[in-house]
Amino acid sequence: MKTPDEKKIAHLVKSLLTELGEDPAREGLKKTPERVAKSLVFLTRGYRQSVKAVVNGAKFSSGTNHMVILKDIELYSMCEHHMLPFYGKCAIGYISQGKVLGVSKLARIVDMYARRLQIQERLTEEIANAVMEEAGAEGVGVVINAKHLCMMMRGVEKQNSEMTTSAVLGTFRSDAKVREEFLSLIK
Repeated sequence: MKTPDEKKIAHLVKSLLTELGEDPAREGLKKTPERVAKSLVFLTRGYRQSVKAVVNGAKFSSGTNHMVILKDIELYSMCEHHMLPFYGKCAIGYISQGKVLGVSKLARIVDMYARRLQIQERLTEEIANAVMEEAGAEGVGVVINAKHLCMMMRGVEKQNSEMTTSAVLGTFRSDAKVREEFLSLIK
């Protein structure tokens, strides 16, 4: 995917400011269109990344078949319905089959998918599928807890609501003991 045209985005933001009743020429807003353009390009960089490039070959031999867990991975995304942020934490667990991923690659996979317009449910599934495929795992579990500004700032305006989503694949789905172990370890 090509890099977005920041000048075009800035022009659109300037038009949006005018439509909202603002004066884009006033002191506090003079550079806002350019800042918003840069921000949007950064916040959607996941569209211009691939799992293969993010993992970058960081797969390592591991002689054991064990559960690997990384939790409290901060994530920031934007809902596709209102383009408002949602943020929270992600936990990933997988059972290796002779190969493990570099630990930072799990966080990078989360960031890659989070830096797209998203819904939390799909984000959770995309992360699980990517880890399953890249790690060649026996099973994967992903849990995300997040707060959505589209619910907090507008609409129902529920300040303390938090959404939890999970995706379980392979043995995490078929074996209740594996799933229970994962869920107990991420608490």
